Amino acid sequence: MAVTTGLSGNEIFCLAQKNFKPGNIVVGNSVYSLGLLKSIGSGFSAILGGEIEQFTDLIKDGREAAYQRLVAEAITHKASGVTGVSSELIFHGGNVEFISIGSAIHSNDPENKTEFTTSADGQELYAQLDAGYQPVCFAFGNVAYSMGFARGLIGGLKMFKRGEIKEYSDMFNSTRHLALNRIISHAKGHKANAVLGIQTTILPFGGVSEMLMVGTASKSAELLSAMPNEIVTSDMTNVEMWNMASLGYTPLKLLLGTSVYSLGFVGGITSAIKSFVRGEINELTRMIYDAREHAIGIINDEAASIGADDVVGVKTYVYQLGNGLVEFLAIGTAVKKNCWH
Repeated sequence: MAVTTGLSGNEIFCLAQKNFKPGNIVVGNSVYSLGLLKSIGSGFSAILGGEIEQFTDLIKDGREAAYQRLVAEAITHKASGVTGVSSELIFHGGNVEFISIGSAIHSNDPENKTEFTTSADGQELYAQLDAGYQPVCFAFGNVAYSMGFARGLIGGLKMFKRGEIKEYSDMFNSTRHLALNRIISHAKGHKANAVLGIQTTILPFGGVSEMLMVGTASKSAELLSAMPNEIVTSDMTNVEMWNMASLGYTPLKLLLGTSVYSLGFVGGITSAIKSFVRGEINELTRMIYDAREHAIGIINDEAASIGADDVVGVKTYVYQLGNGLVEFLAIGTAVKKNCWH
């Protein structure tokens, strides 16, 4: 019977090396109303800033409902696994549709009864399996948050001075780590000891922001033996992890560092005047450099505290928060040279 799959030719080839063949696209969706009560409740929470639990719970429930329907459809297809699982939002007026899409695969080995879902595509799945990690399930962790009115007053007063706005830095570091802790909890709930290929996105949702982490909860017998009480987290792609494994490195933990800076009222006037003149704006150069270095310094300090040898794949993101505030987010994976070989 012909199949309709989202797998590319390269993915099909890679999966064939692991004794899998392609199946059909599978989909799950769920449409939610934001709801008057939840919107009012979240409004009170937004005054203080930080996590808006009503929104976090609503988004989590919607994503989970869509994912479970994808799993149910995969079961009707008698799939061995689902690759490339996504979790997306589509707004329809006052409602939001949560949708999960993936491609089913089937094992050619009748003895292989393992069933799994993964965010990895076919090539990434090949690399993960070849590196000794068995996928368990698609995993996600999220947090919906607001900068908050009260924090805005505090931060607003400090914006007259150039530099870090620590109230915002602390809040953003807290919310980002909440998402990471939740994807770890998801993995623990499925008896996995690693979350691989974590992707981090920040999305607008009903006047607040959602930080979403998705990845694949996985099992590694070697890790279980070497680090029995640890849940490894990594934002390296599975191909990167596979290559690092060939060099003798194991991922330890995904690291996050956030710093929120303001140019300040006086600095803003100075740079604005200088912007009429061609050349470097020294105030902006120094602030942006300091903010990036601070964010990277946070992850370096954490890497040292867990005994990592290196931090790889470091990426920095810049988000304009409005009112002259800028967030600098650094993300990378701490790795260690294998000590059990």
